[in-house]
Amino acid sequence: MFKPVPVAIGLRYLRAKRRNGFISFISMASILGIAIGVAALITTLAVMTGFQREIRDRMLQMAAHATVTADGEAMENWQQAIAVARSDDRVAGAAPYIETQALIQGTRRQPAIVRGVDPAEEGKVSVLGEKMTQGSLDQLTPGSFNIVLGAELALWLGVGVGDDVIVTTSFQSTPMGGIPQLKRFTVSGIFEAGYQEFDKGLAVTNLRDIQRVTRMGDGVTGVRLRMHDMDRAFEVARDLALRLHGPYRVSDWTRDNANMFRALKMEKTVMAILLSLIIAMGAFNLVSSQVMLVTDKQADIAILRTLGLPPAGVMQVFMVQGSLIGVIGTVLGVIGGIVLTLNLEHILRAIEAVLGVQLLPEDVYYITGLPTELRSADITAIALVALAMAFAATVYPAWRAARTAPAEALRYE
Repeated sequence: MFKPVPVAIGLRYLRAKRRNGFISFISMASILGIAIGVAALITTLAVMTGFQREIRDRMLQMAAHATVTADGEAMENWQQAIAVARSDDRVAGAAPYIETQALIQGTRRQPAIVRGVDPAEEGKVSVLGEKMTQGSLDQLTPGSFNIVLGAELALWLGVGVGDDVIVTTSFQSTPMGGIPQLKRFTVSGIFEAGYQEFDKGLAVTNLRDIQRVTRMGDGVTGVRLRMHDMDRAFEVARDLALRLHGPYRVSDWTRDNANMFRALKMEKTVMAILLSLIIAMGAFNLVSSQVMLVTDKQADIAILRTLGLPPAGVMQVFMVQGSLIGVIGTVLGVIGGIVLTLNLEHILRAIEAVLGVQLLPEDVYYITGLPTELRSADITAIALVALAMAFAATVYPAWRAARTAPAEALRYE
């Protein structure tokens, strides 16, 4: 009794049993269309976000959060850089490294990045030691010229632990022309990061050994940093470079992999736009049901007008009724999407058991399950888009209802 008249009438129309059952069917179809679209969009974005998180986490297990490198030459004062980094509370770990492009030859050849590390310090910036499937990092002792290969790289080269590989790092200029710098390394271990860029494109050796091969003396390429808060990686690395007072380059994980993250973001955005069309279909059904309802309620509209309800009030009646359909569909879709996402792993396993197939082969996707991540920001955005579409769908039918002439509507009643 305390509700405004248009709201009360709109609610009454929503609850009332209609003479035309087809209108009720179209209204239910609108609710289901909006709910299915919202649920599908929430679940899809949760899966895509989960995959992005999985890719990022696997990449950052092996890659540094940030690096500080010398500008065009070897970094000679890397011990000072590490000491300064470790004095910063925002830095979780720091370690020197050398990185160079090389051609590695076993039974076949494959270009790869050869990274020189200090085995005692590497655990502070990566989990390489935990990813070893054969051998260990402790075998990368200075002067041993041992090397650790990614699993796919070792498979491609046709080598295993104990075999030798030839590493070509650069060409040395001589009066006779360019002579390649070759060095024989012994494979002492194999790691599997679950990320192809490392498993097929990375080889790791001792820092001192690669210094001798590349003739860098005591210099290194730079310092790798791991932060307590990886989102502040560039800021912390920049502060470190400024404190060292030299020409240094600073990079972080977002800049090193900018193209990949940009592509993933674009893919997620395009998928969201495409799946929003399902919600739009529900909104179009809502337009149809509201137009049919306005036609069915011509007499009621005429009576309301003769009782003094202004055209704006008539418009509000049907906008309230249509908007409530959108709210119901959106709420059902949000609840359904969250429940579906939380149980998606079990549903996937049930489908695989029934069909007798493996939908996500581990050797293809490097994962044993289906990663998902629900974000409140995504759910809120999807709900707002659905509500906006539903509200927009009510404008035209409500405007038509407001233009109804009472005399014309009651002529044949």
